[in-house]
Amino acid sequence: MAKVTLDTSQIRDWETFHDVSMQAFGFPDFYGRNMDAWIDCLTYLDEGDGMSSVVLGSDELLSIHVPGFAIFAASLPDVASAFLACLAFTNQRYIERKGASRLSLMLE
Repeated sequence: MAKVTLDTSQIRDWETFHDVSMQAFGFPDFYGRNMDAWIDCLTYLDEGDGMSSVVLGSDELLSIHVPGFAIFAASLPDVASAFLACLAFTNQRYIERKGASRLSLMLE
C-alpha cells in the first residue's frame, strides 16, 4: 500500500493547502491549484500519467495520512470539508472506472 502524509500543520488557507498537496502527492509544476485540478491529479494514479509522483499497482490503495485533522477542520472548515468531498468524489470516479475505491483515509 502506498502512503502519503498531508501535513495539516502547514495549511493556513487555500494557497497553502495546494502547496502541501503538491508536495505530498507530487503534483506537477503546472498543477492548477484548485479542487477540480486536485481531483484530476488523483483520478488516474493507476495509469502513471505524470500528474502525481504516486503510481498505484493494479490493486493497490493509496493511504492518505492526515495528522491533526480535528484542528485543521476546526480552523479551516471550508478547506477540510472540500478536501473530504473531493476525496469521496475521486473514489467514486475509481469505483465507476475500476469497480473499487483506491484512496483510503487515516485521520488523526
